[in-house]
Amino acid sequence: MQHFPIFLNLAGRRVIVSGGGECALAKLRLLLKTEARIWVFAADPAPAVLDFAATGKINLIKRALAAGDAFCAALFYAANDDDAEDARVIRLARADGALVNWVDNLEASEFITPAIVDRDPVTIAIGTEGAAPVLARRIKRDLEERLSPALGIFARVAKSFRPQVEALPEGDARRGFWARYYDQLAPRIFAAEGKAGLEGALETLLTESLSATPPMGEVLLVGAGPGDPELLTLKARKALDEAEVVIHDRLISPQILELARREAVLIDAGKTGFGPAIKQEDISALMVEHARAGAKVVRLKAGDPCVYGRLDDEIDALSDADIQWSIIPGITAASAASAQIGQSLTKRGRNSALRFLTGHDVAGFAEHDWRGLARSGEVAAIYMGKRGARFIQGRLLMHGARPDTPVTVVEYASRADTHVIDTNLAHLAHAIEAQGKGAPAVILYGLAPRAARTALNTLKAEIAL
Repeated sequence: MQHFPIFLNLAGRRVIVSGGGECALAKLRLLLKTEARIWVFAADPAPAVLDFAATGKINLIKRALAAGDAFCAALFYAANDDDAEDARVIRLARADGALVNWVDNLEASEFITPAIVDRDPVTIAIGTEGAAPVLARRIKRDLEERLSPALGIFARVAKSFRPQVEALPEGDARRGFWARYYDQLAPRIFAAEGKAGLEGALETLLTESLSATPPMGEVLLVGAGPGDPELLTLKARKALDEAEVVIHDRLISPQILELARREAVLIDAGKTGFGPAIKQEDISALMVEHARAGAKVVRLKAGDPCVYGRLDDEIDALSDADIQWSIIPGITAASAASAQIGQSLTKRGRNSALRFLTGHDVAGFAEHDWRGLARSGEVAAIYMGKRGARFIQGRLLMHGARPDTPVTVVEYASRADTHVIDTNLAHLAHAIEAQGKGAPAVILYGLAPRAARTALNTLKAEIAL
């Protein structure tokens, strides 16, 4: 992000426009919606600019900008429709200390003016870093159609009522109050009674809210999917947007954490296989503590919480504490990994069963039905199996598995930094050790990358180089 979006207070401050033609007029129509003191420097202003000056909307100086004219200006627009003149006035304005915008010249500008949806005091700014003005206008049009023209009235009435709402506890109580006002009450009352009925409706709603018993918090056990933010379910995104506390695994990508609301408390409860880890009972205690305080808690787990996510331990702890909970499943890493290599996890005539296995458990390397797995055509997704790869390899070979059985190791499935190791059972341990053991991965036993997918990945790698 090159341009950081802010909302600048222009009330009573000088804003200068150099130019008096159509380009300047376009900026003036926007600036006149603000409370700024607007000065225009133009030797030959258009009739519309003269009209603005005649009605006192702007201060018009009928000459070209000179040194010192932009002193103490908050913003400066070069809009002369003349490159040489715009370059000259930009130099002068910069020397006077003003933030400058050369209209339609992104490189020479220190700030840009976004497309704006105006529902004063609700203002939505849409910027594309100058890359796609047409897209910005399309988004503006879509928002204009979706947002009620009365939204600004709703917000102005609400602003005057905010001090009274501070009587409600912070958190869900206040957010629930405002959600009911904006989503249900305001549109209905405004349609029936107009602006006059809104304040009385707020008083009634506040009385009802104050008399209600403060609700206990809740915990949502949410699957974040394999890592790609676009693979989050809509329900998971909504939960992140509403959460007051997010307790997350170490495998949750930064892009997904960015989707949490800005005010949310983020708690890293990460665990590393055979390495540093927060105790499971401590994670459960954190969930209970925040939910008892009335917070809406999201326990964010990589993949699907129902697959090797210690879900039962956490549900038991919440149930023992009488905390309300619910599960939002996610796409598990095995599905993402198989999709990435262009293979299905099940196939008619190849495997009638699919096994999800763990490479290790609390007692160490996990034992399984090795004889059954060693049969031809078997497919398994092995989680947390990289460190135990040599153990898994030995057990399968010992029970009769073919050494040339295909095995694919997918690290960081679905993410931009993903890596695929295409090997077979005889070379599994060596292939993993050659790549290092740091990245989390799913081992797809019995599956090889589809040839077309392998060629595509090779092409992408060559293009990247």
